[in-house]
Amino acid sequence: MSDWTVKNLAETIRRRAISPVEATQECLARIARLDGRLRAFIALDAEGALATAKALEVEAGDGRWRGPLHGVPLAFKDLCQVSPLPTSCGTRTRDYFTAERDCTAARRLLDAGAVALGKLNMTELAMGPFGDNAHHGHVQNPWRAGRVSGGSSSGSGAAVAAGLCVGALGTDTGGSIRLPAACCGIAGLKPTYGRVSRAGAMPLSWSNDHIGPMARTVGDVGMLLQVIAGRDPLDATSSARAVPDYLSGLERSIAGLRIKTPVNFFYEGVDAEIASGVREALRAFEGLGARVGDLALPDPEVMADVCNVISRSEAVAIHGRLLRERPDDIQPVVRARLELGFRIPAHQYLQALRLRARLTRTFVREVFSETDLLVAPVIPEPAPRLSHATEGAAEELAQRQGRFSRLTRPFNGWGLPALSVPCGFSRDGLPLALQIVGRPFDEATVLRAGHAYEQSTTWHRRRPSLD
Repeated sequence: MSDWTVKNLAETIRRRAISPVEATQECLARIARLDGRLRAFIALDAEGALATAKALEVEAGDGRWRGPLHGVPLAFKDLCQVSPLPTSCGTRTRDYFTAERDCTAARRLLDAGAVALGKLNMTELAMGPFGDNAHHGHVQNPWRAGRVSGGSSSGSGAAVAAGLCVGALGTDTGGSIRLPAACCGIAGLKPTYGRVSRAGAMPLSWSNDHIGPMARTVGDVGMLLQVIAGRDPLDATSSARAVPDYLSGLERSIAGLRIKTPVNFFYEGVDAEIASGVREALRAFEGLGARVGDLALPDPEVMADVCNVISRSEAVAIHGRLLRERPDDIQPVVRARLELGFRIPAHQYLQALRLRARLTRTFVREVFSETDLLVAPVIPEPAPRLSHATEGAAEELAQRQGRFSRLTRPFNGWGLPALSVPCGFSRDGLPLALQIVGRPFDEATVLRAGHAYEQSTTWHRRRPSLD
């Protein structure tokens, strides 16, 4: 099961070479064998998953197929409401978040035939880039025990990389899809703001939150995006733009595509192996016919600072009651980050929203008149030790968190589609990654470039040694 992708498993089920029940049983067996040390799941629904798989198996036998994911086992970050499972959002409270209806993105995957295995571990309240969680256990990186898995969609990254499920949903407010994808050596997409409904998922910062797919390959990410994208009346911020066919153009050549890498901000303080991996990938893009070059960007640090003001203000508005009434229930570093929101005046928050809109217009106009795609590092260093996330004073930990997510956060402010793709391994065997960023709602080009690069390398075929 560890070698399945969404695409080849769905095709194998269609050929009846494996049944939905067999696929689900294999995932559950792997979870039973490995998750005691990985800590990727918060809530496992083995009984519900098998019941769903049996129903799907009967339907398949009758020639009835719910959709492209018929029988494919997936799992969801534990801030997505998926009945009847509780939603803790990584807190110690079993049902911290409730919604009148299931998470729209999760429901669309299930309606397309997916089997829900359960809910995945995450940084408490989605507030942290490392994947540590004192309540449910720190998620271990499948490539190296004792290393961070990336956060806050830590369980999603680890579960997919370890083959516990073939795909997962994550959320991304400042990098929380791309960081675990990069740390765990898988693909993860933060779509354009509004491309995927966020209804039924716990918000952290409604101005910066995104929901997106995580999977082994770029093609799998495209398959999942195809299902979850589109307008949702339950989310007023979801876009009414038509959803293109993301898969039809995936194999098209990228010859002539303009791909630029930033000369400012994104390589500052970055580990030499990360920088080298991205530079080598740029040469691969060039070998595929892309027009590769450098580009100076409008200062990304300004947008990163704006995002911090917005996210802190909105996070404390959402979770302020928990902070006031049960502060000792929250991990110290999460509590410290939340408390920052109380110190931000309303006028500063409103000014940040206005500035964000102006900065975004300027960025899109100036940058994408010069290039079709940006390529940059995702993480400043290969997955650090878990002690990096858990040892030290709260202020020191917060500084480490800010540094680790600094390369992803600006793209949440600009709301642009950003895809994390593996681009090598460090000398000691930890994944390296790059992010590909495109114009608003141009996920198709982002995925096409990511797929072309992926097919020209073998990084995505490597698997962590766990058995």
